Amino acid sequence: MNKNRWLIALSAIAIHLSIGGAYAYSVYKNPITDEMGWSTTNVTIAFTIMMGLAGFAAALFGSLVEKMGPRKSAIVAAVLFGVGQAGAGIAILSDSVVLYWLTYGVLSGLGMGIGYIAPVSTLVKWFPDRRGLATGMAVLGFGSGALITAPVATYLMEAVGISNTYYILGISYFILMLLGALYIAPPTENVSVDKYATSPGAKPIAQLSAREAVKTKHFWMLWSMHLVNVTAGIMMISVASPMAQEIVGLSVAGAAAMVGLMGLFNGGGRLLWAAASDYIGRHNVFVIFFIIQLITFVTLPFTTNVIIFQLFIFLVVSCYGGGFSNLPAFASDLFGTKQLGVIHGYLLTTWSLGGIFGPIIVTSIRNSTNSYIPVFYLFSFLIGISLCISLWIRYDLKKLKKQQKEDSVQVGDVSTIS
Repeated sequence: MNKNRWLIALSAIAIHLSIGGAYAYSVYKNPITDEMGWSTTNVTIAFTIMMGLAGFAAALFGSLVEKMGPRKSAIVAAVLFGVGQAGAGIAILSDSVVLYWLTYGVLSGLGMGIGYIAPVSTLVKWFPDRRGLATGMAVLGFGSGALITAPVATYLMEAVGISNTYYILGISYFILMLLGALYIAPPTENVSVDKYATSPGAKPIAQLSAREAVKTKHFWMLWSMHLVNVTAGIMMISVASPMAQEIVGLSVAGAAAMVGLMGLFNGGGRLLWAAASDYIGRHNVFVIFFIIQLITFVTLPFTTNVIIFQLFIFLVVSCYGGGFSNLPAFASDLFGTKQLGVIHGYLLTTWSLGGIFGPIIVTSIRNSTNSYIPVFYLFSFLIGISLCISLWIRYDLKKLKKQQKEDSVQVGDVSTIS
């Protein structure tokens, strides 16, 4: 059966849209604490477990995903995530916080991590000419999942209760992920995607295994850049509302509206920055990320205008989302698609670490100094280092591509002589 690569992309979006619903977790917090009497800390722990486990699961099971293939991996992810969400309903019904942590936290976290990487390496293989756009479409689904889940979950909790909401959403996520899983597959030998590989950036620098890739300086340069980008983004997301209220006097309603718009910039940035990278190069996009963020963090301490302050926050969140969509495409540029799922999983450990470091850094500094301003200075320093790394990797890539081009010309000359 010949498959359509755009339907493959749609299947990936279906999977990512489902697991992305986890970002709507804040709508569950108050209803659960009010109805169950659980502490806010206990309710939040489930989300922390899920998000922390997702990044590490991507790294731990990356090689297994490559061996099993995208279909089987996505089915496993559908089962884990669906059971985790529906199981949370059982935990609510039985008034068990520990069961809630195990279902919503552990099972959903494992399903999210596996479901996140399962379609990505496959998409890159189908879109050698538009790797950025392909991964951007899938990751856009992940970033946009909360926009759909939040209002649906809110309505359902009021209409049928918390437990039934988890049952309905768990089953719905499972069905949607299963439908995506059943269609998604890598290109077969009788389906040529070479006809698409016409763009200058379509040919990777090398084809490396995961073990070979992690021994290169470029892997750790990319890992470091993404860690700073993720940490800065999650830091901003975690405190955007109180920060804006404190520094520029934004109203509570205005801050709520800003948070909603941040979701649009997060999701939109994933697609737009990734699509742009197909034309200007992933290395250039990361340079632009850090230039934008350096200007932002240096300027924020002196910003008193409400609109400009929010604009800066939107830019940082846009770069945060764009980093996730450019990461697998950039990795495929550097290391090829041989074991991209495994390599991408290793790189996604930055997701978990950033999720831990970002909120801790901003909370610790705010509590010790009673101000958010020192946070901006610290991140200006970190972003400055990342900008230097991005310029370094950009220089290396231009040099390698030039050498690659010269080698191909020499090979062509030898063939002509022969």
